[in-house]
Amino acid sequence: MKIAYIDHHPFEIAEGETILSFIRRYKEKNLVPTLCDAPNLDPFGSCRVCSVEVALEANGPVKTMASCHAPVAEGQYIYTSTETVKALRKNIIELVLTDHPLDCLTCEVNGNCELQTVAAQVGIREVRYPEGDNHLHREKDLSHPYMTSDLSKCINCYRCVRACDEVQGEFVLSMSGRGFDSHIIKGLDESFMNSDCVSCGACSQACPTSAISDVFQSKAIFATDTTRTICTYCGVGCNLEVATSSGEILSITAPYDAEVNQGHTCIKGRYAFKFYNHQDRLNAPMIKRNGEFEKVSWDEVYEYIANKLTDYKSEFGPDAIAGISSARCTNEENYLMQKFIRTVIGTNNIDGCARVCHSPTALGMQRTYGTGAATNSIDDLKDATCIMVIGANPTDAHPVTGAKLKQFAMKSENVSIVIDPRRTEIARYATHHIPLRPGTNVAVLNMMMYYIITEGHVDASFIESRTEGFEEFKKEILNIDLDAMEAVCGVDRKIIKDAALAYATAKNAMSFHGLGVTEHSQGTFTVMQIADLALLTGNIGRRGVGVNPLRGQNNVQGSADMGVQPHQGAGYLDVTNEEVNKRYNKFYGVDVPKVIGYKIPEMFDAALEGKLKALWVIGEDIVQTDPNTKKVIRALEATDLVIVQELFMTETAKYADVILPGASFLEKNGTFTNGERRVQAVRQVVKPLEGTKPDGQIIVDIMNKMGYPQPDYTPDGMLEEISQIVPFFEGITWDRLGINGLQWPVAKDGTDTQILHKTEFKRGKGYFEFNPFEETQELTAHAKDFPYILTTNRELEHYNCGAMTRRTANEQILKDDYLMINPDDAKENGIAEGDYVCLESPRGKVDVKARITDEVKQGILSTTFHFPEIMINNLTGDIHDSEAMCPEYKVVAVRIRKSKGKYKQLV
Repeated sequence: MKIAYIDHHPFEIAEGETILSFIRRYKEKNLVPTLCDAPNLDPFGSCRVCSVEVALEANGPVKTMASCHAPVAEGQYIYTSTETVKALRKNIIELVLTDHPLDCLTCEVNGNCELQTVAAQVGIREVRYPEGDNHLHREKDLSHPYMTSDLSKCINCYRCVRACDEVQGEFVLSMSGRGFDSHIIKGLDESFMNSDCVSCGACSQACPTSAISDVFQSKAIFATDTTRTICTYCGVGCNLEVATSSGEILSITAPYDAEVNQGHTCIKGRYAFKFYNHQDRLNAPMIKRNGEFEKVSWDEVYEYIANKLTDYKSEFGPDAIAGISSARCTNEENYLMQKFIRTVIGTNNIDGCARVCHSPTALGMQRTYGTGAATNSIDDLKDATCIMVIGANPTDAHPVTGAKLKQFAMKSENVSIVIDPRRTEIARYATHHIPLRPGTNVAVLNMMMYYIITEGHVDASFIESRTEGFEEFKKEILNIDLDAMEAVCGVDRKIIKDAALAYATAKNAMSFHGLGVTEHSQGTFTVMQIADLALLTGNIGRRGVGVNPLRGQNNVQGSADMGVQPHQGAGYLDVTNEEVNKRYNKFYGVDVPKVIGYKIPEMFDAALEGKLKALWVIGEDIVQTDPNTKKVIRALEATDLVIVQELFMTETAKYADVILPGASFLEKNGTFTNGERRVQAVRQVVKPLEGTKPDGQIIVDIMNKMGYPQPDYTPDGMLEEISQIVPFFEGITWDRLGINGLQWPVAKDGTDTQILHKTEFKRGKGYFEFNPFEETQELTAHAKDFPYILTTNRELEHYNCGAMTRRTANEQILKDDYLMINPDDAKENGIAEGDYVCLESPRGKVDVKARITDEVKQGILSTTFHFPEIMINNLTGDIHDSEAMCPEYKVVAVRIRKSKGKYKQLV
């Protein structure tokens, strides 16, 4: 044990830590003040306020050192508060204040300013030195809806610059000038709005003054409470610290002790929260009568729903009723919804948005490994030497994970492979970018495995001991037609070979995939090929490796875990299995069905065939986000009773017969499960908007109304019930979750699991299965008349259908959907930047603005679907993954022409 001394008291030191971190592990945080230091930034040592005296022996000669970047060493004697050190700190702060406006009483961060706090801590009551220039001439930047800058308050600590570089990796901020003229600039001395700033707010949180601030920070001083909760947007699962006063949310920051996001979050997590009290919030139950919505009481709506569902069940049978639950809701709410459908209604007609995003991931990984979830944690990037990002644009769709992946890719010693039709932000830094034609993932992956096998880079020992089916798989791989595969994917085979060998020869290779993998007709097969690639090279079962799906919505993982799917109940138990059925029957006290229910596309078909009479949709705008919008609308119109539970009057809610106003994530307790299987506590920040109820409470109320007793709806009570039926939740309790949650499976004693498949797979051995490339029917049927390929994507500023983000100031930053088009395609069709383009597919047509960019190859188009005015899903069709029925959003055959400039939906 290595020992160093803090003010003559011995303490054990840790490998590689600084003197400051050593002191703060054992002493109160403010014992040694700092200005340039921040918990999530590398040591910098510019301000010297953290100076301490260090001796090599007790009472020996001392040396003054900046503790934030000086390493602690065995046998050191560290003196934190000598008179010399205190005088030095005071003098430093006095010098800083000579060039800083002393207008604390009118400053927006008065009372919430680190400089102010440190000045008081070191004992400054007045400044002995004459006042400096103060740079009052520097113009304030108020261009941005969230972020502001007043560089007269800047103390040149570089924290904002370092946060932009080290945390976000955007390099927007830099220091210009010299001496007293040194100052922060954005981009090429631009405003926030005109620069490449991604509005993450890392610089604002890092700034110790109000030199860079945000519109919410000044209010934080008035907070009377802070609540730790989890973000409602993507599957990263960022922890948020929410400041409130009198029931109003004042600001959101990212806690530094959060294992998931470590003091960082994105524009949506930090700033896009004002939807919670927006004037558009639904605030009363409504029933449509004579074509108009009429507000009713909760008692009346419950009576109406209970009577209707009972009548339909009695007359047409339970399979005439279906439910679509929500990945935006908590685990507990999703569990209750599937329980309601299976026990009260008596059908397995329950599904969720995983159907239209990551259902192929769950199925493909279950077939290969036995478990359909991420094998590792994002933090394992620290141990990886190679990453493969396929079909994902994480800097937009999963920004905090995206920032980490981008930082990884920018380091010269690392190898990064990006397989994506677009030249995404990470692709710009990648060692190898494979810009394949959309829909050809299987072809590329099979080619990669061909080269790994033929070049002798398989992990033979791992294959022998941990897998099965390899010899037949190898035989099929070696028979693929390389010429044909090279032709269909449109990429030189050498590029693919180089990437394959880089992955295979890496010490630790870690893969990440997104919807560009799953939303294809061969989505499940692609996931299986990614999983096979890890088996082939032994990149499974340890830190820094594995297969890691980037789950789309905040709780899409949890909703599937809870049984929101027609073929598996809570805990991924097969509903057709006799023993499983007996277990469910005993646990729930009623006979639950053994027949697989409708998937979402099958629900629409059943409605159009007159088989589906009632549909309850929670927190999912299927009209705007599911494919073939016109078909979805026809299906809703054909359904006798459509119940929509929502925050806003979405496009789907407009077709409802009954509307139930639910609560946002800020207004409820429960848990979310992020993409790395981490179950985290969602804590109520404010009370539900008057007239609304938490979604789980609504389900419980209707269960009780229809005669099924469900007395408990508390987080601890619900987790206790779930832990009895979901095997991998066995050891999860509300109290055990703490601030960083637990990664399932969790043993009975509370021990969680960071890495899956260390010694064995759930299915026993990893399974190799060859899947040949097959062209999508979308192109074989329509490519002649519709020669362009359209693929859909997300933008950083908005989320999914945009129902929440469009009701925040994010809309001031990104106001429209747009079409990415290659310069050669634009020129050929006479299209200029900002022109309207008519996109037409075999299903419909829409007008959308053009953005000319070489991010997409010739013949490939890409657009977003955040705005209902455009309704891009008028174009998408019924082609879906052959195994999981996930729609093929990523390959849509279209033709284009310059339009007349009508900026509206065309059907």
